[in-house]
Amino acid sequence: MIDFSQLDKTIHEKGRLSIMTLLASRIEPWAFQDLKAQLDMSDGNLITHLRTLEKVDFISGEKLTGDGRPQTLYVMTTAGRAAFVAYLGVLEQILGLGK
Repeated sequence: MIDFSQLDKTIHEKGRLSIMTLLASRIEPWAFQDLKAQLDMSDGNLITHLRTLEKVDFISGEKLTGDGRPQTLYVMTTAGRAAFVAYLGVLEQILGLGK
């Protein structure tokens, strides 16, 4: 029996799941503008989801300033990766029911 309450509600929202999936896809940080381009989200929508994920320590952002335009880079934290793996585990159980 699958315990659907184990699906992390923070990750389960479409926009946040998309962000977590991209961040899990590579080791290197993602710039805000790259995430925005990949996800086709507005600045406001993307920053709202990023802040939600930062608040629960699933991701972290680092603002870089220098010669050019400031940018914020995002990475998945260790806690975020563990939560994402657990989330995918529940989804795999659900998929297993359909086989």
